[in-house]
Amino acid sequence: MDKDTLFSSFGKWVAPLNRKLISDWTLEFGDDRYVKKLHTLAYLLIFIDAQLQQHRGLRDIVADIQHHEGFHSELGMDSISTSQLSRKNNKVSPELLQQLFCDLVGQISKQSQPDCSRIGNVKLLDSTTVSLCLSKYKWAEYRKTKAGIKLHLRVAFCDPDTVYPEKAVLTSAKPADRTEMDSLIDETHVTYLFDRGYLDYAKFNPYSLDRIFFVTRLKDNAIIESLEEFNVPEHSLMTRDPMVKLGQGKKQTNMVFRLIETTDLKGKAIRILTNRFDLTAEEIGDLYRNRWKIETFFRWIKQHLKLTRFYGEQEHAVWNQIWICLIAYALLLLTKLELSTSKSLREVGRLLKVMRFRYWSEFREVVHRKLLRSSKGRQKVSKS
Repeated sequence: MDKDTLFSSFGKWVAPLNRKLISDWTLEFGDDRYVKKLHTLAYLLIFIDAQLQQHRGLRDIVADIQHHEGFHSELGMDSISTSQLSRKNNKVSPELLQQLFCDLVGQISKQSQPDCSRIGNVKLLDSTTVSLCLSKYKWAEYRKTKAGIKLHLRVAFCDPDTVYPEKAVLTSAKPADRTEMDSLIDETHVTYLFDRGYLDYAKFNPYSLDRIFFVTRLKDNAIIESLEEFNVPEHSLMTRDPMVKLGQGKKQTNMVFRLIETTDLKGKAIRILTNRFDLTAEEIGDLYRNRWKIETFFRWIKQHLKLTRFYGEQEHAVWNQIWICLIAYALLLLTKLELSTSKSLREVGRLLKVMRFRYWSEFREVVHRKLLRSSKGRQKVSKS
């Protein structure tokens, strides 16, 4: 019997949380001083589970705690009130949750296999805007009639079918995507994929000098100067592959870049800009097509962790829930990696939802159980 057999599935799922980091933080800032019941760790466990269960509000969370004995042993309590949850959610520092998320990212990075191909390390940049009701979230106003927040995200490849969030910046919905380029693009010998919202010609020169690589899409009205054409293989989906400079006059870039021209499925022209000259035009095109994986990630967390539904209206409460959502995703991915299962992350999460207070050994057995076909379908009856 291994040492994890008597763990509950829930306990094993949240085990990667850095308890020492939480303890050191609460001791330094006194967050749990005079707290008798809802200490910071219990708050985290409750709200991480709420994201997995997709609870609609604080009342649903309270009801879940009261009706599940498994929660009583995990939390060391059998009841809690909505007002206690609300106060704690407004009080906990988003910076603590950000540090916990970064710690989990480090654990994922150690378990994921590095890309040994000649393409190397690839990361994706994008942002998603979450609309909010202006009357309830006035602090997040960005238009006269709208409120909203923006999650700027960098994700890394874990394997060909999986990406994981690696770095996040939370802002109101006002700032343009390119304002966060310095925060998200900070590593050399990495290829960053991003869309036209991150175009900033002034940054492209130092990127090339510092060996920071990028693949992006050029705007239709961009001014370019073609210098030399590379040969495009016959029957290639790429139509042109020239070396170019961007802009004109004093604003023209000093460095030379590469412009790959192709068309989409509707026949519309697409111009892909990069500073990688060691790859073929087809490889550059394939790289850019991978950018859709970050869109898939945003869709996943909005659908399966309900990022769009918030349990509080104050600024801290909203930021905290976004960090907790990212933490829940990271914990799910760590669980999937530990189990070495071919099941999708969605399937692992679905099984965890219904088995979270069963023994870890039972959960592990179900995850690895092969589905048996119980029906052969309609059988054609032969006439004798």
